[in-house]
Amino acid sequence: MPGTLEDLPRLQAQRRVMIVLVAAQVLSGAGLAAGVTVGALLAQDMLGSTSLAGLVSALSIAGSALAAVTVGRISERYGRRPGLAAGYLAGALGSAGIVVAAMVGNPILLLAAMFVYGAGTATNLQARYAGADLAPAARRAGAVSTVLVATTLGGVLGPNLAAPTGDLAHALGIPYLAGPFLLAGAAYTMATVVLAGWLRPDPLLLANALDAERAASHPQADDAGGRPPTAAGGRRPGVLVGALVMVVTQSVMVAIMTMTPVHMQDHGHGAAASGLVIAVHIGAMYLPSPLTGWLVDRFGRLRIAAASALVLTAAGIVAANAPGGSVALFAVALALLGLGWNFGLVAGTTIITDAVPLATRARTQGLVDVSIAIAGATGGMASGLVVAASGFPLLAVGGGILALAIIPAVVAATRTR
Repeated sequence: MPGTLEDLPRLQAQRRVMIVLVAAQVLSGAGLAAGVTVGALLAQDMLGSTSLAGLVSALSIAGSALAAVTVGRISERYGRRPGLAAGYLAGALGSAGIVVAAMVGNPILLLAAMFVYGAGTATNLQARYAGADLAPAARRAGAVSTVLVATTLGGVLGPNLAAPTGDLAHALGIPYLAGPFLLAGAAYTMATVVLAGWLRPDPLLLANALDAERAASHPQADDAGGRPPTAAGGRRPGVLVGALVMVVTQSVMVAIMTMTPVHMQDHGHGAAASGLVIAVHIGAMYLPSPLTGWLVDRFGRLRIAAASALVLTAAGIVAANAPGGSVALFAVALALLGLGWNFGLVAGTTIITDAVPLATRARTQGLVDVSIAIAGATGGMASGLVVAASGFPLLAVGGGILALAIIPAVVAATRTR
């Protein structure tokens, strides 16, 4: 392993980092999707209540929020490698706890393990920032999008292994629904090993070292990432705008996505139709990432952030006006919903990375991801209340209108540049 900064140029280091991150994301994506596939079903079976099954999701999101802060703080102090590895290790331990809880039939242990399991979700999302640490400013969005799309590969694999892992669990004397968590634990463990063993050089530590070296030799030059120096006050709008974009897109996406299968069921559609629509939605969330990264780098962060608001609004309008019997239109609506979320996440992530200095970048990113997790939980809980009180069309249109809040924020940020 090269021992000096000169031996390991930035672009060479970035290529190695991206290869390792992609491998870890494929593994963690499988772990994430495998657990999500049956988590609520396992909770319903063990708790004996459909209403309490939603508690599992809430605890997982709460664990995700705490892990986002923790991973961010560890990364800031010690680097991305220990931060991400610790997060995935926690996800593996949570998966193991869920399996044990299912074996002994202990609901309390199940809920506690679900909280810890949420760390895997937060870490999977935090990894996108590591892809941008060494990337030049003109290619940051592309790096973020590459890490995101890698998650899709594992995300597709995980659910398809739910049945085989369930059969394996049954053969081992473990409850069938705990099987996917065996896969989740193994996948998170392998992701931990990949990151701990091969994420060298650490992208954040190397970026800090290069930035300090550059500042010492060229005090008036741009930073190592290519961002022109600005006054501290000039960075704040970027952080706020980036966070707002991701918080709004997350809350709108989760709210409409959560209630679409319920709305479809009310109109006589079965699990197969709902599953197809959700599959289209998840594909639209991640698969366009390379194109989105190119668009953000080519046309600017703020323009694509504004585009995310328009696409989410279109998704809400289509969903609200889709006839109850039209699976195709629901699929179109949720494809737009996923695409709008993807635009917002890639643009918002890049805005945050551009705006925050390296010294405090990881901690700020962790705090932003906490707000994203809270927004998702709030959107999910509020969606049921809105639909119960006023119906699905109002929820869909309301979500589209809420998404438009991104536009004035983008306009204001543009005027202050």
